[in-house]
Amino acid sequence: MTDITVFRASAKAWLEENCPASQRMPVIKQQQIWSGRKREFYCDDAKLWFERCRDQGYTVPDWPTEYGGAGLSQLEAKALKEEMNVLGCRPPLYDLGIWMLGPALLEFGNEAQRKEHLPKIARGEIRWCQGYSESGAGSDLANLQCKAEDQGDHFLVNGAKIWTTWADKADYIFCLVRTDHGAVKQEGISFLLIDMDNPGIVVSPIALISGESEFCQTFFDNVKVPKKNLVAELNQGWSVAKGLLKHERKLMSEIGGDVPSPGITPVQAAIQYLPIKDGKISDTNLRAKLVEHEMTMRALGLTHFRSFEERMSGNANKNIPLIMKYIGTEEMKNKAELMLACLGMKGLGWEGDEYTEDELMVTRGWLFSKTMSIAGGTNEIQLNIIAKQALGLPD
Repeated sequence: MTDITVFRASAKAWLEENCPASQRMPVIKQQQIWSGRKREFYCDDAKLWFERCRDQGYTVPDWPTEYGGAGLSQLEAKALKEEMNVLGCRPPLYDLGIWMLGPALLEFGNEAQRKEHLPKIARGEIRWCQGYSESGAGSDLANLQCKAEDQGDHFLVNGAKIWTTWADKADYIFCLVRTDHGAVKQEGISFLLIDMDNPGIVVSPIALISGESEFCQTFFDNVKVPKKNLVAELNQGWSVAKGLLKHERKLMSEIGGDVPSPGITPVQAAIQYLPIKDGKISDTNLRAKLVEHEMTMRALGLTHFRSFEERMSGNANKNIPLIMKYIGTEEMKNKAELMLACLGMKGLGWEGDEYTEDELMVTRGWLFSKTMSIAGGTNEIQLNIIAKQALGLPD
């Protein structure tokens, strides 16, 4: 047997022995385990599953062991994820530190920053949020105006960020700030790590149409940030930001696998809720849309696999994450529309015992899906990036 076959068998055996039965079912949003100083577990099994994965290094399996990971190769980490999916294991931990900041620190951070922050991320001790967008900058991120002034041994940060996901629950924020107002936009930006408990930080949740308030506006009023929290060199934050965005786009392109959603697919919903004649869904137009959705999802999966194989062979195509982010988020919106179409009136429930848990998730999921094409960069801007970087078209 090959080494990866041996590892896969070992990982499967470990998962079967250590993942409690209650953690082998589709994830429910209220039961996600997020990192943080105030981390909570909804049941003992969730706590046990998290602790076992943490101790095994499986919260961040492809990180080096000295930072809390399992030191797995990309191929081994992929095999582990596949075996977790086969068994239906829930993710043991959620955090932007795992998905975005951690990989950025591995690439751009110094050793002191890695040793201070990465183990805490791996152990789920600190919850991170992202301070990029600003009201005045719109989609032109490089036009940000939140500033950090050099005060000798620290920076003094003033300004505001918007659409800061879960800022009201975060312990730290990784933040883009302007440190040189006289430089060309991208050349005067720095990347700071800021403790949300610092005096001068005020967070205001923003009500969403889905009934939730996971987005926030974050204000900084003379916030002191130690110089050691500057990642990379002064005024070189744009390079860090672009590197981090690669991981965000990859996350967005793969969205759906770990996102709480109804326990049935659009095809299953169609079979359950729509009229069937001669073994076929009666609505031919909807039937065609369902087939197209299934084909697109299959194509997305195959493209992810091809992209992984290309990376492993050293021939990674940097344009694929750009394209997949756009296609993936658009298809998640399409999936939400299909679910509404299949459930009809049963998909319009907001609350009440006359609806099942799956049915109640449909409308909220449809409303939330509209954020998919905004988060991680709007799809309109994404198309511009694809046109320029992937297709070589003029500005």
